[in-house]
Amino acid sequence: MDSEYEGYIAEVLELPGCVSQGKTLDESIENIKDAIKGYLYVQDKQGKSYVPKESQTFIREIIV
Repeated sequence: MDSEYEGYIAEVLELPGCVSQGKTLDESIENIKDAIKGYLYVQDKQGKSYVPKESQTFIREIIV
């Protein structure tokens, strides 16, 4: 990441490697929604199922 980047990083811990970012909180939320859709689409195409489990949500602000 650029050392001057200030924004938000969203990560779905239940979906390894499913990460996105955005300059604003709203942008990062919209971007992670797209990342989740893409992740689940690829899982389905590979014949892998995903069973959701109860989880917690948290958002971190990254300020460099």
